[in-house]
Amino acid sequence: MWGEHPVQLRDVFVVLRDGWRTVAACLLLVVGATATMTVLTTPSYAAYARVYLTATRAADQLRGDPGGVTPLRTSDLRTLADQLYTPIVQEPLRVATAAPAGVGYGVSVSVPETNAWLDVSATSSDPRVAANAANSVGPVLARVAAQFAPLLAQPSDNVSSVTITPATAPGAPSSPDVRRNLLVGLLAGLAAGAGLTLVRHALDTKVRGEGDLTLASDRPVLAKVPNDPRAANAPLAFEAEPHGRHAESIRRLRTNLMFVDVTTGKHSFVLTSAMPGEGKTTTIINLARSLAESGSRTVIVDGDLRNPSVAKTLQIEGGVGLTTVLLGRATLAEAIQPWGDTGLFVLAAGQIPPNPSELLGSRPMAELMEHLSSQFDFVLVDSPPLVPVVDAVLLQRLTGGLVLVVAAERTRKKDLATAITSLRTVDVEPAGFVLNFVPAQSGDVYRYGYYRYDRTRGPRADDRPSGRRRTRGPVPPVERAEDSHESRGAGSRGR
Repeated sequence: MWGEHPVQLRDVFVVLRDGWRTVAACLLLVVGATATMTVLTTPSYAAYARVYLTATRAADQLRGDPGGVTPLRTSDLRTLADQLYTPIVQEPLRVATAAPAGVGYGVSVSVPETNAWLDVSATSSDPRVAANAANSVGPVLARVAAQFAPLLAQPSDNVSSVTITPATAPGAPSSPDVRRNLLVGLLAGLAAGAGLTLVRHALDTKVRGEGDLTLASDRPVLAKVPNDPRAANAPLAFEAEPHGRHAESIRRLRTNLMFVDVTTGKHSFVLTSAMPGEGKTTTIINLARSLAESGSRTVIVDGDLRNPSVAKTLQIEGGVGLTTVLLGRATLAEAIQPWGDTGLFVLAAGQIPPNPSELLGSRPMAELMEHLSSQFDFVLVDSPPLVPVVDAVLLQRLTGGLVLVVAAERTRKKDLATAITSLRTVDVEPAGFVLNFVPAQSGDVYRYGYYRYDRTRGPRADDRPSGRRRTRGPVPPVERAEDSHESRGAGSRGR
């Protein structure tokens, strides 16, 4: 988690995976710039020659004495090489090279440590000029050597140049090296992209996608709900557009929650968030509607006794509800309200009490949750956010699991870390996450999509309610307790 455990290589890979667009953009930019510079760079050709110089005394040459010819020593060659860039050498070299106007060249000479010869290299934008320059250095140095006779350790009247390896015009430029440049550009682009991605992630304070949740916890993401602006005016988006992207993501949440239910052996869940405004109430309402559509008797309990919003969102009476039942001022049958002909029931929060935490942690609350769990296939509890108060932790102890709703690009990483830490403090792990408000253009939206509804053929087979048939009419659960037990024994939960 951010700032709470050492960074692991797996975490870095997750960040880079989520930031692949930045890495790809930097890679293309750097490689493109490298390729452009390579194309615009004037090619340079390199030619190489190897020569050795011999000294001959004039008197020995007249007598025909072959022993008078001796190679120049290494020290003499270095003395001549040091004069390469003096005007006395450069001027005859320019004439010998015969470079066309506007074509430059450069030469260099090296003397091996153990061999008495000269290694000559020449570069030019014209391959023939490079070869001519390399082949001309030896003869030019031989001609001017007599002018440096006082400096030479080998006394001579005449110095000759003997070519060991002549220079030839190169067929390909030595620079720019296209392969090397592109490889360097590729590595530099990857490094720049990875570095920028890691820096952006370190400086980014918001949860952007599933990768951030993976870094925060190893618990699964149960669903990614797309950001639908219409949901703000129509919280029951599941009914407003039953075959849209939002509804399909809620069905995915319903399916995954059923798998979690099988592993826990219970069928009640708390839905909460780190901070207010992350869409937990809208999510729980649409999830309950989806469960009811599948044939499961479902009840929503508004356990947010500090800022209840379920009744307001559903536009039902909220003055009588959970607190009324807990205080014994009404029975559950009187306080619970059916939601149309859907098999969905709602227990509003009731009046806001001065001691919400005490009520939620009381024995009557535990007994009420046990009763609701015996009467309904699913019990969904809306609770206050985790960071400000501990109510969600109290409710989690009465249910089968806690689902944490996280708003993409809204929830701060710090708040999410605090929420998960508060759960771990009491040895609780969330059953999973719901990533809410995912931007439509984000890669976190399910890319393989969904099958669109065909009005001429009706809904798909897998969209039809499964399991037990819906209960018709508003049937208070306390009056149908016996029937509910019988139907549960017959596999009524439709799993």
